[in-house]
Amino acid sequence: MPPGMTETQSLTLFNSLTRQLEPFQPVHPGEARVYSCGPTVYNYPHIGNMRAYVFADILGRTLSHKGYKLTHVINITDVGHLTDDADAGEDKMEKMARAQSQSIWDIAAHYTQAYWADIQALNIRQPAKWSIATDYVPQMIEFAEKIAPKHCYELESGLYFDVSTVADYGRLARAVTDEGEGRIEAVEGKRNAADFAIWRKTPEGEKRQMEWDSPWGRGAPGWHLECSVMSGDLLGFPFDIHTGGIDHREIHHPNEIAQNQAFCCGPEDSCGLDVASNSGAKIWMHNNFLVERSGKMSKSSGEFLRLQLLIDKGYHPLGYRMMCLQAHYRSELEFSWEGLAAALVRLKRMIIVIERLGDVAAGDARHPKLVPMLDAFEKAIGEDLNTAVALTALEEVLAAKKVDPSAKRAAIEAMDAVLGLDLFGTGRADLRLRPRSAEISESEIDDVLARRKVARAEKDFATSDALRDELAAKGVEAMDGDPLGWEWKLG
Repeated sequence: MPPGMTETQSLTLFNSLTRQLEPFQPVHPGEARVYSCGPTVYNYPHIGNMRAYVFADILGRTLSHKGYKLTHVINITDVGHLTDDADAGEDKMEKMARAQSQSIWDIAAHYTQAYWADIQALNIRQPAKWSIATDYVPQMIEFAEKIAPKHCYELESGLYFDVSTVADYGRLARAVTDEGEGRIEAVEGKRNAADFAIWRKTPEGEKRQMEWDSPWGRGAPGWHLECSVMSGDLLGFPFDIHTGGIDHREIHHPNEIAQNQAFCCGPEDSCGLDVASNSGAKIWMHNNFLVERSGKMSKSSGEFLRLQLLIDKGYHPLGYRMMCLQAHYRSELEFSWEGLAAALVRLKRMIIVIERLGDVAAGDARHPKLVPMLDAFEKAIGEDLNTAVALTALEEVLAAKKVDPSAKRAAIEAMDAVLGLDLFGTGRADLRLRPRSAEISESEIDDVLARRKVARAEKDFATSDALRDELAAKGVEAMDGDPLGWEWKLG
């Protein structure tokens, strides 16, 4: 980090709980403990889901860059998440297992592996721990037993949390509105509309694939309970930062916070949320939505936008990562194929510069010409992870003239360690993916282009044009005069 800056001065983050920017001051000096809400593994994640993990990765990389020892936990929800986030409907995992006539354990394993493949493809770092919900059911029962006497009541359908027993319920969401209450399941006997299930009993005469014995009958934990238990067990209360998508800010995270308050605060404690650490985490951070206008984002629409679809259409996953970084994580990001293509071109331009640097070893990054760019980068990421501005600083380093190549490489490596674009591990050829629908192989394309190059050199333009048309008939555009030096692209 630039000389003269302390750790707390160098990083400010937007806390959704207080709705303001706050300097990062770790609970444990020199450490950063982060929990991110992971996927419910009942289906493939769409690219909107994956934006949350790109954001969490940038946060983790920034904390590491600032010198903190990072402990990052991401959970895998394989039980308890209902078909409506507002505690209504049936278990997503049970429903998918039934629809596919498979074991729920096989469903969980398949979609967990698919999610991990997307994590790798987007160059997202592995967390310190993947916490699997079903591994923590005994701890969930113990947690519920502790809070039940003061904060819960039992109905025929299960154990419910009484939100009136904690201070400031819903502050994260800025109150439970009439519209919000309309999303919450109406259960006969609930004391308050916003009360939520801690434990769901298996209805009499039914049997779930995933169910356990508990003091409240055989059944399964509620989705909200899982994250409270795993985050507290692995990171300790209070920990530093809890992340998730903005959709979690309205119901799931307020319910987590209520459970955390109930668990952490003794009878003599003041447990209001004016003290942020009473929520379980000092800072709550949320990325905004990815907006897609065609309607294909929905998992119910058939061919929804998952990362593999981008790959099948010839777009490298790092192009999507670049697209995410071009917008601030708290802003909506509109997806379009044109925008994705532009992000990929921007990444290609960076890779071209990297390849021209050659194999020079990294030296001292703080070359006099680079210092202003490095400082601009530090300022950008330090001010609530402003990756859009940080990318501009990186491009200025890439474009800098008359700079020692070893210093340039060192500066780029330092920036890329935060942005995660894998600039030195990815070549131009890696970025050019063959669409699944293409009827011609890359070797065949290269062979035609080589013959066309000879024809053009011999001024045999009739042959050159015929070869270009041959490629065009198979969906390949020969890119004569392309400033990037890209010889072809598939349509």
